[in-house]
Amino acid sequence: MAVGIFDSGLGGLTVWQAVRERMPDLPIHYLADSAHAPYGVRDADDIHTLTKAAVERLWASGCDLVVLACNTASAAALRRMQEAGVPEGKRVLGVFVPLIEALTERDWGDNSPPREVEVKNVALFATPATVSSRAFQRELAFRAVGVDVEAQACGGVVDAIEDGDMILAEALVRSHVDALKRKMPHPQAAILGCTHYPLVESVFQDALGADVQVFSQPALVAASLADYLDRRPEMRGAGETNMFLTTGDAKRVSDRATQFLRRQITFEAA
Repeated sequence: MAVGIFDSGLGGLTVWQAVRERMPDLPIHYLADSAHAPYGVRDADDIHTLTKAAVERLWASGCDLVVLACNTASAAALRRMQEAGVPEGKRVLGVFVPLIEALTERDWGDNSPPREVEVKNVALFATPATVSSRAFQRELAFRAVGVDVEAQACGGVVDAIEDGDMILAEALVRSHVDALKRKMPHPQAAILGCTHYPLVESVFQDALGADVQVFSQPALVAASLADYLDRRPEMRGAGETNMFLTTGDAKRVSDRATQFLRRQITFEAA
């Protein structure tokens, strides 16, 4: 029985890989909206329309539960989709909450009032659309008080990774970290608020310094998903095989995915 994972491009494969390592027997349907990537430079209405269509495609493939392994989609579309209502028996989850729970040292379902936490200065690296949405700050405010968040919109990083230009991606990461440090010289923690960024996590860590704790999403999301499915096993859906779907050029996307994960990944047309 399958669970859906959606991203605008290939960054969500970092989440896919972590979920596979955590739950190797769980069939996953992965959908990359490569024809419209990147989402990070689009407006909220456009992101919502594209995300809704992608989620509905995964529901149709037999996935009752879809994880938005895309911070931009989670920031700009998730709440709107949930407030509008989803079909009975279907669910869509984002990737912000597991990250914030880890940062604030809260367990899933802890709805107690916001409280002081150890980390006071947090750097957020994300796409322009995620930064402008202020979704991270909004979710954090539900759980913690007294935390200063400085956000850095990391233009160009996703494009470079999707194009396979890791030299450019690394240079852009260092430039964005330098820009962040001019605004917040001594962050205690850094949030990699894009599922593409784990592919250059070591560059972020090196540029930030060893004393900065870097929070990256894949393992956190995988652990949260495993816990969710333990509590809600009926949400595993009806699909029984693994699938990789894309709205883009299937061969090109397959080649890039294989390069990223260093294993053969074959996409087909969505």
